Amino acid sequence: MIDNYITVKDTAKKWGITPRTVQILCSQGKIEGVAKFGNVWAIPTNAEKPADNRVTTGQYRNWRKKTKQATGNEAVMEADSLS
Repeated sequence: MIDNYITVKDTAKKWGITPRTVQILCSQGKIEGVAKFGNVWAIPTNAEKPADNRVTTGQYRNWRKKTKQATGNEAVMEADSLS
């Protein structure tokens, strides 16, 4: 490869992530100084791994704000109070 640049595969091994993830980071412009030659990405050797901003807790933030729904017992209590 060109001096001071490494391949996607080498970068993936260096950062401990998959090559596909490195390709996605390159295409999104999250790695500074990256260049594309044909169909090959060239990543600077001194490039730093971007922060991973994904939610990894398994809980989604503000996803369909949940409202408390009446359970079967509450529905029966309401029916008794109406009669």
